[in-house]
Amino acid sequence: MPWLDLCREVVADIRGELERLPTREEREKVLRRGMGGDETTQIDEAAEQAVVRRLERLEVPGFTLVSEELGERVFGGGGSLRVVLDPIDGSINAKRGIPFFSVSLAVADGDRMRDVFFGYVYDFGSGEEWTARRGEGAWLNGEPLGATKPKDEIELLAFEATETAKIAERAPSVVGLAKRLRIMGSLALSLCHLAAGRLDAVCSLKPARSIDVAAGQLLVREVGLAIEFVDGEASFLDSQLDLESRSRIAAAGTEELCRALSERLRS
Repeated sequence: MPWLDLCREVVADIRGELERLPTREEREKVLRRGMGGDETTQIDEAAEQAVVRRLERLEVPGFTLVSEELGERVFGGGGSLRVVLDPIDGSINAKRGIPFFSVSLAVADGDRMRDVFFGYVYDFGSGEEWTARRGEGAWLNGEPLGATKPKDEIELLAFEATETAKIAERAPSVVGLAKRLRIMGSLALSLCHLAAGRLDAVCSLKPARSIDVAAGQLLVREVGLAIEFVDGEASFLDSQLDLESRSRIAAAGTEELCRALSERLRS
């Protein structure tokens, strides 16, 4: 299955919905509460349905879609194949017209994070296309990633899931470990920027779900960087590709820095 071609078609479909709903008033209209627990707005619904229409035309025996708003849906005969989708990661940015939001799509041959074999993130602001294939590498706009690594110390740390209270609570815990913070609003894209060496570490200040990280984590791991859960005893790679499993995430250039960041966030 040419997953990259599908993702590029999905990007065009979502861009069409963004053009159809150009204003903040249109995009942020609340329709209901999605299966992921957050409010489903007009742009969330429109983007997801655009992807679903594209997936319905796939000529594959079957798969399960795991998505932000609709939860899980079985296509065809089901089977072990899973498509893990966040149609708009950074939806507040998208609603406000801030050009830093993405579509995140991962494909797995099982129901665990370790089973993800293809990851795709597209930045609707910059037009950058991030891809990864298990065991083959990661790319930005078709050029291999990995030559530029994060620094050996955390000069730039991205905070994601960024309510004011969480920032006020957790920013003091990273003093002395991270020199500067960036708060950008898309966990998927922040993981991609880490993979490119633009950031030195990333953390989510509220529990993240598989849809938030399934694609981006493959880029991070394919260039040899570290990512782990902050909360609980579960292994990151053994986590379920569903909407129920949640944990804060830490990622960095080395296992040592990743572990140090996790420990600070737990303190």
